[in-house]
Amino acid sequence: MTQRLPRPGPAKRARALELLAALKERYPDAVCELTWTKPHELLVATILSAQSTDVGVNKATPALFKRFPMPSNYARATPSEIEPFVKSLNFWRNKARAVHESMTTVCERFGGEVPRTMEELLTLRGVARKTANVVLGNCFAINEGVVVDTHVGRLAKRFGLTRHDDPVKVERDLMVLIPQEDWCLVSHLLIFHGRRVCKARGGLCADDAICQRWCSQARQSASTRSSPSRPDRSRTKRPAPRGAGKRA
Repeated sequence: MTQRLPRPGPAKRARALELLAALKERYPDAVCELTWTKPHELLVATILSAQSTDVGVNKATPALFKRFPMPSNYARATPSEIEPFVKSLNFWRNKARAVHESMTTVCERFGGEVPRTMEELLTLRGVARKTANVVLGNCFAINEGVVVDTHVGRLAKRFGLTRHDDPVKVERDLMVLIPQEDWCLVSHLLIFHGRRVCKARGGLCADDAICQRWCSQARQSASTRSSPSRPDRSRTKRPAPRGAGKRA
């Protein structure tokens, strides 16, 4: 994002920083939950994670990484040779092709090294801004932006950090509120909280201290709990007036 980001009001920024501090205290071990040891492995895993869970990707990648230990191994193979290792994932055929082409480009254009700029990463097949942010932040500690997945988007809205649903606009709002050195970390923190507490369905927001203070879902749950249920009087029969039913 090259545009100049506006400055938020001091109260709004202070509120975001308090939330950030609470999440840091709650989740001191928050990290990317995809399994990887080398930059190209995280790049591949993130490409595979589109519309798939991290758990599912982590089950598929050990055998994949063993068979293709370096970018050059993917480049020398064919998509059909990669397919058997990713068949457990959604859109596996397209993902096998994307992994093959991206690793081929890494070898041909970048000397077998994963590039370290947003512009270069975006030239790889299967890589959009979200994937590039994952790689830059976690592999190289480069905070170019904020990763916005479904958890981050949901919690950012519930916590009042954004009013948008569009990931591009959500990312922009988070970049305005959160210090740049924490852009990568805030994604991990929100994802951890979203997976463990503030879930899309069946969340534990009403009983969680962080959600009780900042989450609209918790306030809604608390309101529902505190509202006394009123009996439905719409079908209650009124007593018949005196004399009703008597014959004249």
